[in-house]
Amino acid sequence: MRIAAVGDIHCRKDAAGTIAPHLAPVNDLAEVLLLCGDLTDYGLAEEAHVLAKELSVVRIPIIAVLGNHDWESGAQDEVARILREAGVQVLDGDACEVRDVGFAGIKGFIGGFGRATLGHWGEPVVKRFVQEAIDEALKLESALSRLRTGRRVALMHYAPIQETVMGEPTEIVAFLGNSRLAEPLGRYPVDAVFHGHAHHGTPEARSPTGIPVYNVAMPLMRRAFPDSPPFRVLDLDAM
Repeated sequence: MRIAAVGDIHCRKDAAGTIAPHLAPVNDLAEVLLLCGDLTDYGLAEEAHVLAKELSVVRIPIIAVLGNHDWESGAQDEVARILREAGVQVLDGDACEVRDVGFAGIKGFIGGFGRATLGHWGEPVVKRFVQEAIDEALKLESALSRLRTGRRVALMHYAPIQETVMGEPTEIVAFLGNSRLAEPLGRYPVDAVFHGHAHHGTPEARSPTGIPVYNVAMPLMRRAFPDSPPFRVLDLDAM
């Protein structure tokens, strides 16, 4: 299976006609399209309606997760509903299958990486903050555990490893992802992980257990692959 993936489309209310031309080539290049969060710019229903129309040019299955921008206005459920009505499979701790490949998706959360990961200790507000990342990791683990397919892919918005956010200012690295998101991948290995969020990060790296991780934020795709459509295409059989 050939998988196309992109995140951080940041669709605005005035974006009609500007996204579809960039996504249309995906029909000839892949069998499934993954959207890795920040699909809208302010998380507004109006933006989701525009994006839904832009996605109508895509004839292959679309699987998506939401990002922090999609939560900005408190209308994330409405955004997800609009996209689902347009035929997009929106995952949030859920799993689905396309052509015998299983996909598990979460939004993820922030908190840092490695020894700099924020710990579950101290004031109650810190513990609640850390618990959000733990809960997202548990959602991913639950979704992966339900898949019985021979091939598995994880998609999320926030990064599960630090290596794919390298290139961003060091001051914001802790706000770009969380190592806890990679922990389920050690218990339920996948063939690949796709995320967005880090617009100035690194296109690919590997998890501590050797799993390929791809940062597919659209701004990064435009810079890294200027002569190609602004999404990443990978053949699972060639990995």
